[in-house]
Amino acid sequence: MAILDVLTYPDPFLARVAEPVKIIDNKIKKLVDDMAETMYDAPGIGLAATQVGELKRIMVIDVSEDKSQLRVFINPEIIKKEGAAVNEEGCLSVPGFYDKVERAETVMVTALDRDGQRFTINASGMLAVCIQHEIDHLDGRVFVEYLSPLKSNRIKNKLVKRQRELEREAELAQPRQRIAARA
Repeated sequence: MAILDVLTYPDPFLARVAEPVKIIDNKIKKLVDDMAETMYDAPGIGLAATQVGELKRIMVIDVSEDKSQLRVFINPEIIKKEGAAVNEEGCLSVPGFYDKVERAETVMVTALDRDGQRFTINASGMLAVCIQHEIDHLDGRVFVEYLSPLKSNRIKNKLVKRQRELEREAELAQPRQRIAARA
């Protein structure tokens, strides 16, 4: 297994819509395993394939306290929504930012598991929030798009600035690494 790089908003790849998985082969199973390892390492409670640069309709979720209930959703579809609830959300692709988002209180979802078996679940609470959040990623949406344009732009600008600073630091470190390698 491997830890994958998580794309950061406003990376344009995050706005792309994932394609359904046609065949669950060893490559897909490895991606699922790598996504789970990446999610746990982050640490997070959910991760969609688009967040790691894969245009596949795959997401992994574990909202348990002890991280013992990994759920794999391949080609997930929400078939029923009920109620409304406002919860604070964060995102591995929007590190350090949290805000309130309104979503359905309960959802019924159908998907395939890691072995290609179809299942249907009724979810509420944090699991329902996480399912909707990750399906949004598969549909090319990030939770900040639910916020006001002012808040969304502020977050985007801060993340762009942070990325530029990291790139600048990396550029400054390169000459030092070359000098150290010659010594």
